[in-house]
Amino acid sequence: MTVAVVGAGLAGLSAAWEVCHAGVDVVVLDAARQPGGMIVTERRDGFVVEGGPDGFLAAEPDLQELAREVGIGERLVDQVARGSALWTGRRLEALPEGRAAELLGIQGASETDVSRGFRSFAAGMAEVVEALVACLVPRLRTTQGVTAVVRAGGARGWRLSFTGGSALEAEALILAVPAWVAARLLAGLGVSTARALDTVLYAPSITVSLAYREDQVPQAVEGAGFVVALDSGAALRACTYAWRKYPKRAPEGYALLRAFVGPVDGDPSSIAHAELAAILGIEGDPLWTRAFYWPRGLPRYPRGHGERVAAVRDRLARLPPLAIAGAGFDGAGVSACVKSGREAAKQILERLGSARPVRG
Repeated sequence: MTVAVVGAGLAGLSAAWEVCHAGVDVVVLDAARQPGGMIVTERRDGFVVEGGPDGFLAAEPDLQELAREVGIGERLVDQVARGSALWTGRRLEALPEGRAAELLGIQGASETDVSRGFRSFAAGMAEVVEALVACLVPRLRTTQGVTAVVRAGGARGWRLSFTGGSALEAEALILAVPAWVAARLLAGLGVSTARALDTVLYAPSITVSLAYREDQVPQAVEGAGFVVALDSGAALRACTYAWRKYPKRAPEGYALLRAFVGPVDGDPSSIAHAELAAILGIEGDPLWTRAFYWPRGLPRYPRGHGERVAAVRDRLARLPPLAIAGAGFDGAGVSACVKSGREAAKQILERLGSARPVRG
């Protein structure tokens, strides 16, 4: 018995872990060369540079529970600097707790959740991806883009076709892919309700990390960062004081900023530095910069999204074991992705009649 998981982002890896831990054979397939999806951490000269999410809400248990299960619970670290500000175009004004997340359009975070702050991993968010990959590496196939899914012979299970003409059969399938990919694959199976998943919009984003000597950044800089008012005229959308938000994000005597930049004409790193210098009073040029481009970043759900996802899942329940999971369906936060992936896996295991073995 084999379960195929399409997508090696955090949702897909979490689903595969759940299946594997239950003693069921699993194979993870992803079109990209590197697993992890939007979780990208680079470590250079003592700096920890995040390309995607840099943490998760401390009030959410799912990622923390998974970290303990895969043996990296002791690597969890708490947010150090707290508080955020709003750049009005003329000055920085302190914001109430949780208001920054609201201004940035972060969905699913309540005021209570945000009040407990954020957590991350000592060497960056990629630690959890690396731990999961270490457990799953014999079962992980990258650069394996799935082009189509059809019923296997005898209407039992699924046959997956790949770029290049190869194929794989599996008794069950978990699609841990963006909503627009799931819409295409499921529509090919005759799941007409799945076409509505294409209404989920993925906003483009650019993140730029900039390294400075600490004496280049005024000591008056306080809190974990700031967001930018939409009518300010700035290209910046927000900035995180990464070296203050979490411990040991930069070597002693250095500063690391992470800027979120909207669509721009020109080099986003140069634009980010120029605007940060004007807002914060930074002196001199950065030591280096690193830009990450996300043409399709965080999903934005239209009204009625939950009902559309429920309708798709209701239809899938009448097919051979097949589930959907990930940020496009159940929440964009990394902890939400873990929860979505593991719940999809539990549904599949239940339909296959498998249960996680009791471990002594």
